[in-house]
Amino acid sequence: MSAPVSTPPSADWRGRLDQTDPDKVEVGRLARASRALLGDLLRPYRSLLLLVLAIVIVENAARLAIPYLVKVGIDSGIPPITESGDSSVLYAVVAAVLAATVLQAVTRQMFLRMSGRIGQGVLVELRRRTFRHFGALSPSFHDDYTSGRAISRQTSDMDAINEMLETGFDGLVSAVFTLLGTTVLLLVLDVELGLVALLCLPFLALLTNWFRLASARAYRQTRETIAGVIVHFVETLGGVRAVQAFRREPRNAELFAELNEDNRVANLKAFRLIVWFMPGIKLVGNLTIGVVLLYGGYLAFEGEVTVGVLAAFLLYLRQFFEPMMEISQFYNTFQSASAALEKVSTVLAEEPSVPEPTHPVALQPGRTPGELRFEDTQFAYVEDAPVIPGLDLTIPAGQTVALVGTTGAGKTTIAKLLARFYDPTGGRVLLDGVDLRDLAEDDLRRAVVMVTQENYLFSGTISDNIRFGRPDASPAEVEEAARAVGADELIRAMPRGYATRVANQGGRLSAGQRQLIAFARAFLADPAVLILDEATSSLDIPSERLVQEALRTVLAGRTAVIIAHRLSTVEIADRVLVLEHGRVIEDGTPADLVAADDGRYADLHRAWVDSLA
Repeated sequence: MSAPVSTPPSADWRGRLDQTDPDKVEVGRLARASRALLGDLLRPYRSLLLLVLAIVIVENAARLAIPYLVKVGIDSGIPPITESGDSSVLYAVVAAVLAATVLQAVTRQMFLRMSGRIGQGVLVELRRRTFRHFGALSPSFHDDYTSGRAISRQTSDMDAINEMLETGFDGLVSAVFTLLGTTVLLLVLDVELGLVALLCLPFLALLTNWFRLASARAYRQTRETIAGVIVHFVETLGGVRAVQAFRREPRNAELFAELNEDNRVANLKAFRLIVWFMPGIKLVGNLTIGVVLLYGGYLAFEGEVTVGVLAAFLLYLRQFFEPMMEISQFYNTFQSASAALEKVSTVLAEEPSVPEPTHPVALQPGRTPGELRFEDTQFAYVEDAPVIPGLDLTIPAGQTVALVGTTGAGKTTIAKLLARFYDPTGGRVLLDGVDLRDLAEDDLRRAVVMVTQENYLFSGTISDNIRFGRPDASPAEVEEAARAVGADELIRAMPRGYATRVANQGGRLSAGQRQLIAFARAFLADPAVLILDEATSSLDIPSERLVQEALRTVLAGRTAVIIAHRLSTVEIADRVLVLEHGRVIEDGTPADLVAADDGRYADLHRAWVDSLA
C-alpha cells in the first residue's frame, strides 16, 4: 500500500489551531509524550505482559465463577423443605468453590510477582535514562534548571511512578476484567433483572468522568507544589553558610512555610475529590442493590427467577461496585504518576545544546597535540548581545597563555568555548585543526580538562577523587600524580591517607588542599589542553605559593589557558592576552607588557603591586 500523500494544512485548520487554548495544547502534548515514554519503557516486556494478561483472565474467571456456583448450590443442591434431595450436588459445588478460591490465590500470587518484576524493571530503566540524560545535557541547561528540581525528578516523581507500577495497574486490570465479566454474567443470568441493575451505568459514567477531569488538574498541581518545596529545601541547605551568615533562617522558614502550605492546599483539593467520589460510588451501588433486591424479590415471589439467581445477582453487584472503588484509588495514583511522568518526559525530551557529532573526526595522529585556534569566533548568551564579537587567535601547542581583563571581558566565556560547554554562534574553535563540534565527546574530554575555583570533590576517598578522570589508574599512579603536584605529604598526614573519605564536597579540607587534589586529578588525566578558571582566586598567600609550585609541574609540556585576576598566577605564563569586550587589546609576554608603561596590563600590574604594599 502506498503511503498517503501529505497535504498542507488548510487556512481553516490554522484558524482552529490559533483559537485553541495554549494551556490545553501544552497539557495534551505532555500527556502524549508521557504515554509514548511509558510505552517505550514497557516494550521490552511485551511477552511477559501477555502472560500477565492471561493470568489475570484466569484469576478473574475463578473469582467470577464463585457467585454462579453459589447460584447452582442454592437452586440444585438445597432442595425445598417438602422434598428430600441428593447432597452430592452441594458437596460438588462446595468443592468447586474451594478449587476456584485456590486457583484465584495462586494466579493472584503469580500476577503480583510478575507485575512487580515489570514495574521494577521499568523504574530502574527510567532512573537510568533520567540520570544519564541529566549528565548529557549541556551546562546551559543546568544553568537554568535548579538542582532541587533535578532531585525532585529522581525522588518524589519516581516514587509516584513506582506507586502506580506496584499497585495502580494491579487494581486497574482486575477492576476492568471484573466489570466486564460481571456485566456479561448479569445479563446471562437474567436479562430483565440485569438491565435493571445496569441502569446505574450512566450515573457511574458521569461521576467517573467528573473525577477523571478534576483529578488530572489537581494532581498536576500537587506535583508542581512538592517540587517547589524540594527546590527551596535543597537550595537552603546548599547555601546554609550564607543563610546563617545573613540571618536568613527566619525568612527562609517563612518561604518554606508558604510553599509547604501551597502543597498542603493542593493535596487537600485532591483529597476532597476522593471524599466526594468514593461515597458517591457507594451511594449509587447501595441504591442499585436495593432496587435489584426489591425488584428481584418481587420476581422470585412470582416464580420468574429462582432464589439462587437472586443471590448470585446480589453477590455479583457487590463485585461490580467494589472495582469502582479500586478505580478511584487507581485514578488517585494514576493522576499523581501521570503528572510525574510528564515532568520526567519533559526532561528526557530536552536536547543538548552541544550535541554529539553525527560523523566524529579523530585527532590527527603523530602531531604534537594541543594547538588551539579561534577563527572569527562569535558568541552571545542572549541574542543581539555578543560577548565575543569575532575572535581570531592561535595558541601554539605547549604554550601557557593567561587571559586577563575586567569582569565581563569574555575570559570565562572563552574557557567555556574551549571546553565545549557552549558552541560558538559564529565561526569555529579548533583543536589541532579539528573543529571541536566534530570531535567525539570522549575524545574531547580526554584532550581538554578544565579546573575551576570550586574544586568540587565527590563522595568517596581522596584516591577516588584523584582518579576521577582516569578510573582505571593504579594506586601507584595516583600517588605519583599527588607527588608531582606536591600533595602527597599533606594527603599522607590525613587520618587514613589516600583512603581518607571526603564528605560534604571536601568541606573539612582547606581551599589549598582541595585545589592541590584537583591539580593531581588533572595531572593524572594528562590532557593535551588544561584550562584554569580562577583556580587560585580563593587561596590565601601561603596556599597560593604552594599551588604555584604545583602549577609549574601540571602545566609542563601541555597547552594551558589560565584565567586569573591575581597577577602572581599570570607571571608563570609564556604569553598574556588582555581582553576587553571579547577582543584582544594587548598580546605579549608578561615582562614585555609590564615594560609598556602606557598599556592596560601595565596599569593592572601597578595596581596589583600597590595592593601588596
